[in-house]
Amino acid sequence: MSITEGTIPFTVNGESFHTWYKIAGDITSFRRPPLIVLHGGPGGSHDYMLPLVDLTTRDPPTTVIFYDQIGTGHSSHVHNKPSSFWSIELFVNELENLIAHFSLTDKTYDLLGQSWGAQLGAEFIIRRQPRGLRRLILANGLASAKLRNEARWKLMAKLPPEVGETIKRHEREGTTLAEEYKAAWRVFYENYACRMKPIPAEVIHTIGQTEDNDGGAIVLDNMRKNVLEFEWDIIDKIHLIRVPTLIINGEYDYMTDEVCAPFFWRIDKVKWVKFAHSSHMPQWEERERYMDVVDEFLGQA
Repeated sequence: MSITEGTIPFTVNGESFHTWYKIAGDITSFRRPPLIVLHGGPGGSHDYMLPLVDLTTRDPPTTVIFYDQIGTGHSSHVHNKPSSFWSIELFVNELENLIAHFSLTDKTYDLLGQSWGAQLGAEFIIRRQPRGLRRLILANGLASAKLRNEARWKLMAKLPPEVGETIKRHEREGTTLAEEYKAAWRVFYENYACRMKPIPAEVIHTIGQTEDNDGGAIVLDNMRKNVLEFEWDIIDKIHLIRVPTLIINGEYDYMTDEVCAPFFWRIDKVKWVKFAHSSHMPQWEERERYMDVVDEFLGQA
């Protein structure tokens, strides 16, 4: 397996930034369309999605393109911008820029979006109707912030009461960059995001990116306040996703069945696979089966 890393220029309002990428496999010659991976967060990084390199060892192999979204990981960190800088359109433009960089705009490729990445993937399709997209995987994603929030607080009620109380207090006071707030969310994640013991280093690293006040925490904080935490909803637009789609979630996932269901009912060509022994990251918790499911879906004509 070959690994290629690099950066892509990305211009926003005349200002230059860069998007960092990692390619597992050969981007110049492939037997199956390449798979672009959209990581979660916002403000996370590609690292926790690295189990997908397993697809490069399948027959035929899948070339996998990872990247860190602007503001986090190895990509440009952005400081001193107004809250309005951070928008879904910003990240849609960045994805479109990456696809153009690899000359895939008019060629065939697949997308896998995980968590926030599933939101981004769905928004990209709804807003752009991309020509080259062949297949879509919405892993542990949502179509409505309201449904996600309702499910999340039901699960939160099963944890020690001080966890939810701490989160609510800091959100009420607008102090969501506080260490106490981040620590409370880590308790939630240990129960409903990745239940492995010990938690893989790559997962810890990605969560750390969302807590970095010099990087991903800025992205997450602004995106939550701007568009993602309460009002975001695409249920009435899901029908615009017309490519074959695979939905994934886990038995202990905070993206519960109720959260994922709108995709299943409103996409015509859809399949839903639930992982019985996983929470939010079955790519780690049931790695072999996860790769079997994804490989089979990508291999269909």
